[in-house]
Amino acid sequence: MSDGAERGFTLLEMVCVLAIVGLLAAVLLPLLPRQTSRSRLQAYALQTATLLKADRNAAIRYGTAVATLVDAETRTVRSGATADAILIPDDVRFDALLSRSCNRQAVPSTISFFANGTSCGGAIALTRFDTGFEIRVNWLTGKIEIVPRRAIVN
Repeated sequence: MSDGAERGFTLLEMVCVLAIVGLLAAVLLPLLPRQTSRSRLQAYALQTATLLKADRNAAIRYGTAVATLVDAETRTVRSGATADAILIPDDVRFDALLSRSCNRQAVPSTISFFANGTSCGGAIALTRFDTGFEIRVNWLTGKIEIVPRRAIVN
């Protein structure tokens, strides 16, 4: 007692549905916000610490002062020894605690390293939601360390 009608979808119908889903995905995916993950935040902290260590090493190697620019307005950390720079994304909170003077000279927005390995010190905090990292530069030793920290939610 078959009436000749089969149930299900044809291959052409399935291909059309997949094509429509693909087009929608291609149009909508770029519109989704890209947020910084915890691992990416940690990578920014590591890149920043590496840049600071390279500037410290350059100061020792060349026997001269090297100043790393920390610009909160443009959200960048720029090497004083090379052309390297790190741009921090807008969804990451960027805070810097820097000294206003070093060796009796004004040092706006910089962390300076000297030939003997010392520095003017400072700290850069990168936070997102409830997690973050602080890159600390010891003024006496010039040592750079990354310390995990919990963000303060406002």
